[in-house]
Amino acid sequence: MQHLTIVTTGGTIDKIYFDDKSDYKIGAPQIGEILSQLGVAFQFDVIPILRKDSLHITAEDRALIRSTIEAQPGRHVLVTHGTDTMVETARELASLKNKVIVLTGALNPARFQGSDAVFNVGCAVAAVQTLPDGVYIAMNGRVWDPAKVRKNRDANRFEEVNG
Repeated sequence: MQHLTIVTTGGTIDKIYFDDKSDYKIGAPQIGEILSQLGVAFQFDVIPILRKDSLHITAEDRALIRSTIEAQPGRHVLVTHGTDTMVETARELASLKNKVIVLTGALNPARFQGSDAVFNVGCAVAAVQTLPDGVYIAMNGRVWDPAKVRKNRDANRFEEVNG
């Protein structure tokens, strides 16, 4: 992989402190800074299209995510997305052809020490360049089929859906 297209939609990975009451807002995409600090050996473009908590992503937003990915000339696409509705968006993208699309995010903001953001981004970068065409989710050290995974909000992790 020589080039990676990154589409950002917001979510916890991009959250920052907003005020003294410890409220958060979605800040600028963090993934470009993460990849630059890691010194990756490929070129990348960051296309920020949304700054939303995934609980607020609508059908129109998912259509925008889809059309943005479809318009990209490259095959390798990484999407940063909030974890609460990441599975729904991945399922919406499942019919896209001739692309490897990996969605990832974070359970804690990237700016926080101990965040899972860098680890998840690393897993997603490895996945996007080694998997066959399709749509995948990279979270919690695993690559998931969106049709067979869910977020367990109580345990704050992704897990396989049985049946």
